[in-house]
Amino acid sequence: MASSFVRGAAPSAFAPEVGAEPFPGYRLLRLRGRGAFATVWESTTPSERRVALKFMSSQTGQTGSTTAREIRSLQCIQALIHPHLLRIHEVWSLPGTIAIAMDLADASLLDLMMLYHNDFEKHVDPDKLYMYLSQAAKALDFLNARRHMVDGRLVGYQHGDIKPNNILLVGDNAFLADYGLATVTSGASTPCPRHGTMEYAAPEIFAGYLTEASDQFSLAVTYHLLRTGTFPFPPPPPVGGLKKTFLRPPPDLSNLPAHERAIVSRALAPIPTNRFPTCSEFIAALAAGHRANPPRVEPSRIPPQAPPLTPTPHSEPIVGSNRSGSFQAAKRG
Repeated sequence: MASSFVRGAAPSAFAPEVGAEPFPGYRLLRLRGRGAFATVWESTTPSERRVALKFMSSQTGQTGSTTAREIRSLQCIQALIHPHLLRIHEVWSLPGTIAIAMDLADASLLDLMMLYHNDFEKHVDPDKLYMYLSQAAKALDFLNARRHMVDGRLVGYQHGDIKPNNILLVGDNAFLADYGLATVTSGASTPCPRHGTMEYAAPEIFAGYLTEASDQFSLAVTYHLLRTGTFPFPPPPPVGGLKKTFLRPPPDLSNLPAHERAIVSRALAPIPTNRFPTCSEFIAALAAGHRANPPRVEPSRIPPQAPPLTPTPHSEPIVGSNRSGSFQAAKRG
């Protein structure tokens, strides 16, 4: 049973290492992922289950308000139940750190993409991609819908950082994860800090607000990357030069099959109301198009002109907001 509160902890700094016990009954077994602002460890629990423990930097001062907002987001999401939301079991506040106990996953969609590229020299099979992304889309639609009671009103949530490494896999099931930037929405647009990972962020986020279709835009960028190995937009400017007036050029969808381009273009529409009504409708349109236009020969190898990929291809968090980093998913042994 997931707890619904944030636990305090002893006022001494904690350095994660193998064998350490950050909380009674939790013993760290091995490091599973590391990013700029977070590490993920496999850990035992008091009941001898295995979970992932994520330690996120929460330094005060410059990021103090962000830390409070992330804890509030985690508390709200912790109470939500959906077959494709990764469960949060506990949240602790430590000096300089937020610690989160969550279900342990096998890998992320980013890991899957890298496996296909490095070991098989091809892109992820489309049918497998539609299966996983349709599950993620259902979880997003559940989050986004104004059906969750918070402080006496019905609200929705925008996840705020959809990307391949925040969609985790357990067998044939995909799970949304990393809710630290989730934002409550109660109308067509919601003012918010400019947060997320720039390559995936919807254009309205650069202007300082979220809409009910912002996550869909990020899902479309995620799909393009997983399907083609490339981003649909050129790299954004360095974070120091990022302005609210920043505008991307139109997306380059030439690496997609011709029948997919109009579908992805709609999900990437710069005007949010021109996107699909739901994320599920977006992915369903892609799957239907693939069934109606089966490839004669699915390319077996990544085209030689495709740029080399790393686990975090030119991804950079928007200034002062996304402290969750871009790290490999926690995997089972």
